[in-house]
Amino acid sequence: MIRKINTQRKTRIPHSAVIPALVLGMVIVFIAILIAFFPQLFTHHDPLEVNTSARMEAPSSLHFFGTDNYGRDIFSRVIYGTAIDLKIGIFGMLIPLVFGSILGLFSAFYGGFLDNLLMRIIDIFMAFPFTVLVIAIMTIMGPGIQNVYYSLWLVGWVSYAKLVRGDALSVKNSEYIQAARVSGFSDKRILFRHILPNVISSSIVFATSDVVLCMLTGASMSFLGLGVQVPTPEWGAIMNEGRLYISYAWWITFFPGLFMAITGIGFSLIGDSLTDIIRTKGH
Repeated sequence: MIRKINTQRKTRIPHSAVIPALVLGMVIVFIAILIAFFPQLFTHHDPLEVNTSARMEAPSSLHFFGTDNYGRDIFSRVIYGTAIDLKIGIFGMLIPLVFGSILGLFSAFYGGFLDNLLMRIIDIFMAFPFTVLVIAIMTIMGPGIQNVYYSLWLVGWVSYAKLVRGDALSVKNSEYIQAARVSGFSDKRILFRHILPNVISSSIVFATSDVVLCMLTGASMSFLGLGVQVPTPEWGAIMNEGRLYISYAWWITFFPGLFMAITGIGFSLIGDSLTDIIRTKGH
């Protein structure tokens, strides 16, 4: 998967069509956050409890999502795994958002050698698919959730730096920035009080989609055995354990995948709705 920043204009979409999608996305994300913070409200099963007498049980009133090859309750494992996957998505996005935005801002404002160096580095990173770079870094650093964060941070900043740099280049020569220079304002004030507030909106919108990509990448690393290690309940790790039994115990892989898809749709709805709102205001 290669990250692409969409800069194409779309037709104007009325708010009556945007707001319901935004609300639905926020509801989905709110429920996911509620589950992540208070998993004990949704299940009384221990996600790590082994019960060999209940191995491979199909979904029932006792085990809503069935059990795995160790008799562990899949529903509780999916519920407790929500916190881990949300952390990967949010923190995997947050550091690159801050670092990449600041780097792109400085690069556009000062130009010269810094800007040329940054663009060459970005070109190198953009030459490879995002997931391939993460896998390569994880292979070098070794498995573990901490290394998942490091690999996402090392690669994720590129998109934000490129996005903010492009917007800042179009803003830095505007009349109000020139007026700020003439007024004797410091570079720090111009950068963070005049330019950044006018260019950060695109990065924030992109970040909502980036959360989904980070979640999917983290789950992919766990599925490959490079991310979260068993028996920790994490969606990708659960699916990896269940793939050997998918022909007769489909529920092990289906339900964590379903939760991941629904959560991803929630963040995507928020991102798409914010994009449409910002674009509508720009017309």
